[in-house]
Amino acid sequence: MFVIITYDIAEAKILNKVRKTLKKYLIWTQNSVFEGEILPGKLHKCVSELENIIDNEEDSIYIYEIKNSKNIQKNIYGIHKNFDDTFI
Repeated sequence: MFVIITYDIAEAKILNKVRKTLKKYLIWTQNSVFEGEILPGKLHKCVSELENIIDNEEDSIYIYEIKNSKNIQKNIYGIHKNFDDTFI
């Protein structure tokens, strides 16, 4: 399945841990956005890791699941960012 994950994290220390965790599973496309194909089991593992990191009183993570990735049309206006291409 294809997923888009967005997040709003209050503390920088937690933000870096969330970003590092998501980079293991998906592609970092915008400052607070990751996306990509992922198996349901791996998504469950990713979510479990994130739940152990975030503060449920201050932070939020949104996960959009698209079961059929052939139904996605992505339009990009302006610069196309892909942070995975710029960091080693």
